[in-house]
Amino acid sequence: MNVNPLPQAYTYDLKQSVSNNRLLGFWRMMAGFRWRYFGAIATLGLASVFSMVSFLLIRYFVDEALQAPDLAAILPPVALGFVGLALLQGLFSFLSGKLTAQTAEGVALRLRNYMFDHIQHLTFTYHDNMKTGELIQRCTSDVDTVRRFFSEQAIGIGRIFILFSINFGALLSLHVGLALLSVIVIPPIVIMSLFFFRRVSKAWDEYEQQDAKLSTTLQENLSGVRVVKAFARQQYEQDKFEADNYEKFRRGRHFMLMHSGFWPITDVICGAQILAGYGVAAIMVMDGTLTLGAYLAYAGLLINIINPIRNLGRLIVHMSTGMVSFERVMHVIREEREPLTKGAFQPEGSLKGEVVFKDVSFGYDPEAPVLKDISFTVRPGQTVALLGSTGSGKTSVVSLLPRFYEYTGGSITIDGAELRDYPRQYLRRQIGIVEQEPFLFSRTIRENITYGVGREVSDDEVIAAAQAAAIHEVIETFPDGYNTLVGERGVTLSGGQKQRVVLARTLLKDPRILILDDATSSVDAETEDSIREALLRLMQGRTSFIIAHRIQTVMRADLILVFDKGRIIQRGTHEELMAAGGMYRHVYDLQSRIEDELEKEIASVGLPL
Repeated sequence: MNVNPLPQAYTYDLKQSVSNNRLLGFWRMMAGFRWRYFGAIATLGLASVFSMVSFLLIRYFVDEALQAPDLAAILPPVALGFVGLALLQGLFSFLSGKLTAQTAEGVALRLRNYMFDHIQHLTFTYHDNMKTGELIQRCTSDVDTVRRFFSEQAIGIGRIFILFSINFGALLSLHVGLALLSVIVIPPIVIMSLFFFRRVSKAWDEYEQQDAKLSTTLQENLSGVRVVKAFARQQYEQDKFEADNYEKFRRGRHFMLMHSGFWPITDVICGAQILAGYGVAAIMVMDGTLTLGAYLAYAGLLINIINPIRNLGRLIVHMSTGMVSFERVMHVIREEREPLTKGAFQPEGSLKGEVVFKDVSFGYDPEAPVLKDISFTVRPGQTVALLGSTGSGKTSVVSLLPRFYEYTGGSITIDGAELRDYPRQYLRRQIGIVEQEPFLFSRTIRENITYGVGREVSDDEVIAAAQAAAIHEVIETFPDGYNTLVGERGVTLSGGQKQRVVLARTLLKDPRILILDDATSSVDAETEDSIREALLRLMQGRTSFIIAHRIQTVMRADLILVFDKGRIIQRGTHEELMAAGGMYRHVYDLQSRIEDELEKEIASVGLPL
């Protein structure tokens, strides 16, 4: 899919925005949009100037124009002045809003893109520990809160400064005493705002955490809806969702109550300030120390200066939500990416496939190793099978090869070079994996098969891979063939069909090392036989790792490793292990007995074998 490249301003490395000072982080995040930000403030300042001039024009009209003998000649230009000032104020207000939207939406667009890209490059360990719903919350709700910060609070800072400066200057020109009287509310407003700031921040953080938990509950329920229905657990899931939803409601109510306690107090203080200003100015008019025109101008300018002061408190409190969401976003951005291209050894060409494990140890938790002293050698083109009970360490062994995780002890070499010296990106291009749980995207079958190949693929190549995976004939029965759109996670296909499509995807990649993690567990015996025969041909010249539970799947391997509790307890060919006895022979005898009993049971009811 071709995507138009974004302008440079939208591809800024937001890692540079990381800072312990959140305001500094916001400033860095605006890189590339700062001229729009200052443009929005400047145009807003011009709009404020024209608004202020309108009040001064009122003063002139009342105090001078109405007293002039040639009033009829003065009225048209004064009227045109009011109209012109209103048009200019509207024009610059529009430009300010436009530049504000470009700043906020541009920063949000870049932040979403960067967050998605950054998450793609985080380590498997991070994704193991972070819930999907939490990440979705931070990429959507928290990013949107940051967007509102730039569209409202960040611009609001400049707006308040401009409005206050212009209107306070105009008030000083009218009457110094009234101007000073009009700003006595600033200290109590600021003190109250700072008092509420920390409390609102804590309430918002708790609300966002619960919102993320609710998103996780919803995401898990939708992903596992078939399991929920199969076990008739709808009421249980409903009760669980209602409990999480009520907790979100409770925290949201607490957050809103914090706001509700702040706004009335500031409104009362600012209202008292306006009444006091009007009252004092009215007394001055009656005393003759202030003209009627100056009073009318003061009345308008007082509103223009009280509103910014009033909004200052709201701005400070609202900033708390933006800063909390910014910190939650930065928590993800601070995580170190996987260095995909970094490696002391920069190989050229393809791998040969010689793999050597020597005294390798590994644990997802350093205090609880899952692999202990693993040693074996696989020559190029050989097939090694890993057999053992669930949790014995088989998948952990093959997960080390593409450097999904880093081994904590010993040495792993491929073609004589230490595994840690290979760039991760190179290894993952050379290694093909069919996982135990097949995953398909909500795209066409052809797109799923060609996913990750990294080059143009012909239809013949796609068909050849599908035939090798024993899925071509099935695809041909679909009305749209290879252009059939599969459902989310491939839900419209059976388990065996999904597994074979994933197998075709891996085979088309043509890897030098092939990893099959119980790849035939979801297919019937007949399909498994056809896949096994195809794999025997396709694994020629490739080093292959097969994880399986059934002896039938691993019998032809060049080397069979039997795992138990993170250790290799037996190794050898099928014949050698059968002769040696032990766990391998025990599993073989057990599975053979079960298959014999099953065949007898089928035969007893007259079904064809």
